[in-house]
Amino acid sequence: MDTKTSEQLPVESAQAPGTGAPAQTELSLPEDAVIIIPVRNLVVFPQMVAPISIGRESSIKAAQDAARAGRQVGILLQRDAQAEEPQETDLHGVGTLASILRYVTTPDGHHHLICQGEQRFTVKEFLPDYPYLVARIERIDEPDTHNTEIDARMLQLKARTAEILRLLPQAPAELASTAAAISSPAVLADFVAGLMDLKPEEKQEILETFDLLPRLDKVLGFLVHFAEVLRISHDIDKQTKERFEDRQREVLLREQLKTIQQELGETEGNAAEVAEIEAAIVKAQMPEEVEQVARKELRRLANMPDASAEYSSLRTYLDWLTELPWSIATEERIDIAEARETLDADHYGLEKIKRRILEFLAVRKLNPEGRSPILCFVGPPGVGKTSLGQSIAKATGRKFARLGLGGVHDEAEIRGHRRTYIGALPGNIIQAVHKAGARNCVLMLDEVDKLGAGGVHGDPAAALLEVLDPEQNGSFRDNYLAVPFDLSRVMFITTANVLDAIPGPLRDRMEVIHLLGYTEAEKMQIAQRYLVQRQLKANGLSEQQCQLSDDALRAIIHFYTREAGVRNLEREIGSVFRHIAMRVAEGSDQHIRIDEADLHPILGPHKYESELAMRTSLAGVATGLAWTPVGGDILFIEASRSPGNGRLILTGQLGDVMKESAQAALTLLKSKAAALGLEPERFEKQDIHVHVPAGAIPKDGPSAGVAMFVALASLMTDRAVRYDHAMTGEISLRGLVLPVGGIKEKVLAALQAGIRTVLLPARNEKDLEDIPQEAREQLRFVFLENVEQALNVVLEAPALKTPED
Repeated sequence: MDTKTSEQLPVESAQAPGTGAPAQTELSLPEDAVIIIPVRNLVVFPQMVAPISIGRESSIKAAQDAARAGRQVGILLQRDAQAEEPQETDLHGVGTLASILRYVTTPDGHHHLICQGEQRFTVKEFLPDYPYLVARIERIDEPDTHNTEIDARMLQLKARTAEILRLLPQAPAELASTAAAISSPAVLADFVAGLMDLKPEEKQEILETFDLLPRLDKVLGFLVHFAEVLRISHDIDKQTKERFEDRQREVLLREQLKTIQQELGETEGNAAEVAEIEAAIVKAQMPEEVEQVARKELRRLANMPDASAEYSSLRTYLDWLTELPWSIATEERIDIAEARETLDADHYGLEKIKRRILEFLAVRKLNPEGRSPILCFVGPPGVGKTSLGQSIAKATGRKFARLGLGGVHDEAEIRGHRRTYIGALPGNIIQAVHKAGARNCVLMLDEVDKLGAGGVHGDPAAALLEVLDPEQNGSFRDNYLAVPFDLSRVMFITTANVLDAIPGPLRDRMEVIHLLGYTEAEKMQIAQRYLVQRQLKANGLSEQQCQLSDDALRAIIHFYTREAGVRNLEREIGSVFRHIAMRVAEGSDQHIRIDEADLHPILGPHKYESELAMRTSLAGVATGLAWTPVGGDILFIEASRSPGNGRLILTGQLGDVMKESAQAALTLLKSKAAALGLEPERFEKQDIHVHVPAGAIPKDGPSAGVAMFVALASLMTDRAVRYDHAMTGEISLRGLVLPVGGIKEKVLAALQAGIRTVLLPARNEKDLEDIPQEAREQLRFVFLENVEQALNVVLEAPALKTPED
């Protein structure tokens, strides 16, 4: 309750009693008109005495004229306190008639009124042609009704008012007796409303309530709320005082203990250090359980000599506890439109992936407390997995931290080492959160598929289960900390090159999003938008010093790189710019433009040339499509025959699956020998050798069956395979073509290698949705139900034999 309505008024400068003006003069105003004085943030109630400071010229003139004439003034509250010259529409329509008890002009030129409210009024109209606001008004008579409902509310008001005045230590004692002596319910309601610390709009609402019963209810409602606030504030003040007294007692006891230790000669020089750690514990705002552990260890530290072997390890442990972000969290702001702009600005293409990320963020925005899935980006190197995580952090306003899991083979690297070991530290998860400095950071776990296998040091993949499980990570317990740390607010994102290498239970906790690779057109856009600018900056060059033509970029993409991502492309662009930087630094050139013809002296001869026509010009060679952890690739399968006894020879570092595909293809070809016009004796008297070049590279996978069969059929029928056709798919012994995976990577590899027709299993037709539209437009697709369809498409007409043949 506010018992002070204005600051104390200075001593008045008076001539006439109560005014700073000469004797009264009569104003020429209609009988029902009054001078209006607008006020800011102040509502005067009837029977209330209030000081009013005035500063506007019109208000000063109005107050002086009213004071000279001994007339009442109308006090009206401004709707907008910032209005300097309020007009009729800027004022409330209900105010209070007030008598000017005293007019004071201070030596510094400020003007003050002390007014007493008399009666409510409503404004009928404002009158023009006056130097200040003048209005016709209608006076509102106060009801003085008594009945059981009104009397009951009066009793409640007096009781609540007495209670509040007891809670206010600076309230004058006479206020309680004054309130108790009021017999008019209308006066009591206005008296209590004037004393309460309410907003001006709330007081104006009470002033505009003419009916007595609703007015009493409103005042009583505000009073009950205010009483509850004061009671809670009083309890908080009492508790604070008790804690302060306990702290003073603790300080006194510590000083006494210090004196005793000095007398006994047991004083240690770590008092300042202990005080510093104690302040850090208070600042960290740890959970109660953790704070109890920290204070217990701090007491041990305080009683431990500095030279003790355990002192430094205990001090390091306390430093970790106090520096972790137990309560520090960045303000999460998720604006879907802004997130879309961020993703579009940082990444070209990847429309499905961006849409899934936006869906993820939208759910996070609508349900911040929900347990969102752990996103896992799977794809070849260089396709933008890590940068997508950085974009998510930027879009949500969170801090970003990255943790590489490649080669982690010790469970302690995830959970931390116990403090009993020398040089023990928390695990990498806690260290990453500590480095980020926020308990709700975005933590990217890179290369989760390259975790080491479990052994004598435990299983790191199993340790990650608790980290990534939303049901468990709210109380993750690091072995070093030995106290629970809440990881549920951390947004985990994982990356992998190969999904199959992730352990099943760990993969089950993730939502997999595949990033498959880019077409040459997409790589061109990425290079122009991001890579060129990044490498210019990295090599200290400007666009005025160096330009890389579009033809040169296309040549680098086509002839010097062959990958699903753009990592090697950026390296080659960097090689070009380093060459230019050397020339600029030598001063020989200050503006250099690189065209396609200029690449040979810088990057050397083409690293990748089309081998299709050369490789497939003879019968017995087919072009297959393969998936690798770094993207798709083409695979030449060569077959040759020689006199023998029907053996099948396989070379080229083939895995068990590809060996079985070759055996199945040969068996299938023998079963269809009659349909192909082949004599069975040819298989019995000849050895067949199947070779997959690049023999130093191991090869395996269930997708070479069709290519193996076509190569063998081409060999035995002496019909070459069309050089611009490539195929993928597994076969059954009945000749059916079975579906395979990695369609997008294989198709993009075929397009980059110059293939024009791709043969796919019919059941893989649905996978074309993942392939960019521009790639689909450049290729012809043939969908296979059986191997006969493949032979009809890819085998050329048999060559005419010469007489010498």
